[in-house]
Amino acid sequence: MQQSSNPTPHPSPQGTNDQGKTIAIIAYITLIGFIIALVMHSSNKTSIARFHLRQVVGLLFCGVGMIILIFIPFLGWVLYPLVGIALFVFWIMGLIAAINGEEKPMPLVGEFFNKTFTFID
Repeated sequence: MQQSSNPTPHPSPQGTNDQGKTIAIIAYITLIGFIIALVMHSSNKTSIARFHLRQVVGLLFCGVGMIILIFIPFLGWVLYPLVGIALFVFWIMGLIAAINGEEKPMPLVGEFFNKTFTFID
C-alpha cells in the first residue's frame, strides 16, 4: 500500500489576519511604532493594516496641523485644547477598533483619511 504524502500546510487566512491586526495595533503606539508598522506592512500587506495605517497618518497630519492653531490669537487658543481632546478620543477609538480587528473609521474624519491617504497600499 502506498503512503500518501501530506502536502505542506498553507498559512491560514486567520494567521494573516492576526499579523495584520498586530500591525494595526503597533501603528497606534507612537511615531516609532507607526514606522515599525509601515515596515512590517511592506512585507505582509493586509487590508486591516492598510486601513489603520491610513487612519494613523491622518491623525499625525492633524496633530501637526494643530501646532498652527496655537499661533492664532484667541480662536486658536480656544480651539487648540478642543482639537487635542478630539484627536485623543479618535486615537483611542482607532486603537480599540484595531484591537478588535475591525476596520471601523473614526467619526467625522475616518472616511476622508481612508480616501485621501491612498499612497499607503
